[in-house]
Amino acid sequence: MAGLRHSLRVQLLFGVMVTLTAVVGFNLTSGLISARRTALVVTDNMLLASARTIAEAVHVDGEGTVAVDVPPAALELFDTGHADHVYYRVTTAWGSLVTGYPDLASPAMARRGEDMAFHNVNVRAMMLDQPVVGLGPDATVTVTVAVTRHGQQAMRTALWLSGLKDQLLLVAMAGLVTVFGLRFGLSPIMRFRNVVKARRRDQLEPFDEAMVQTELRPLVAALNDYMGRAQRQMAAQRRFVANAAHQLRTPLTVLSTQASFAARETDSLRRDEALQALIRSTRQVTRLAEQLLTLTRAEPGSRAPRAERIDMAKVARQVLEAQAETALSRGIDIGLDVDNLAAGAAIVIGDGTMMKEALVNLVDNALRYTPGPGAVTVTLKRKDSLVEIIVDDTGPGIADTEREQVFERFYRIIGTQAEGSGLGLAIVREVVTGAGGTVALGESPEGGLRVTVRLPGA
Repeated sequence: MAGLRHSLRVQLLFGVMVTLTAVVGFNLTSGLISARRTALVVTDNMLLASARTIAEAVHVDGEGTVAVDVPPAALELFDTGHADHVYYRVTTAWGSLVTGYPDLASPAMARRGEDMAFHNVNVRAMMLDQPVVGLGPDATVTVTVAVTRHGQQAMRTALWLSGLKDQLLLVAMAGLVTVFGLRFGLSPIMRFRNVVKARRRDQLEPFDEAMVQTELRPLVAALNDYMGRAQRQMAAQRRFVANAAHQLRTPLTVLSTQASFAARETDSLRRDEALQALIRSTRQVTRLAEQLLTLTRAEPGSRAPRAERIDMAKVARQVLEAQAETALSRGIDIGLDVDNLAAGAAIVIGDGTMMKEALVNLVDNALRYTPGPGAVTVTLKRKDSLVEIIVDDTGPGIADTEREQVFERFYRIIGTQAEGSGLGLAIVREVVTGAGGTVALGESPEGGLRVTVRLPGA
């Protein structure tokens, strides 16, 4: 049942059938009213014809007496096989009964049918005033004819059933047309499904949009776009894995060499130097592994999005305090400028862990590429709805031609002596872009590099 409930065929067929059923219901209701009206018109015409036939048979005999011989045809009009009884009455203008049932009442208006009860039976009656030759210029007789309603009801039922049969046939035909139409209309989709299933998992070429109807081509186009993005993502992942393997291979080889050298060295001083080099290399590998993990977490879809309120001024203080010892050892003056920032003005919405990691990479990059003595300054500003984080250093800076390339993973400027993996700015861009912000490179007032990060403020 669940499968049927989610079937496009069933849903469309159900929608068509419900709509047709509603239309048929309306048609049957209006058909019943129309059948009743038609049966009344036919019955009234028969009553009027019967009354006129009787009236035309009225005559005045030689003694001036009004007499009538009721023609059999006047009564046989109602012999329709439904056992109807006919009642009639003929009276003069002065109220004398000529023939018929004396207690049969006359309708309120002439020549207009009226439903009434006669001898506890429902009847349809019609009255006709007819002039009679020999009674004077204004003398008339009144003929009233009534008939039981069996034939009228049978006629109404027959007419309604005829309409019902036509409507049911229409519904059945519509259902069949819908089923076969859906089967024909969905056949391109089924062919498209078979083409999709036949694809290998590494086969991501776009599908031909002409395989399906015009209305479904936007869906195929969206699928092609998604496959293109998946293809680019897979290519990026392959490049990332290849670059990561390359970046890890060299320091791991150095680690192995240094460890072997330290193990073989008998001189304590040289062994200590080798161990210190081993410690530095281990830290570099650890930092590289941490950056690789951070970059993976920063990629879209790698983790559930967070919407934390983050005070970037507080985060900046924590980062600078953690980097203070490193800056001091390198002879670099590190500082934070928040003098022009009101309390709570640097709050942004996002992932606090990733925001902190982005700032750590910015400050770490500035410290790595700034020779001592030098300075690294972090400035926070609020401009309208944006929070600006500016990191200035007194290092060599980055040429205009390379300011876009340095955001690529593992990219390093040729001739750079500082140790690094080339992932810092790539991480910053992933985190900032994921938070709806931007990052730009420029020149600091001291001639070094200026990194400006703009984030939507809370």
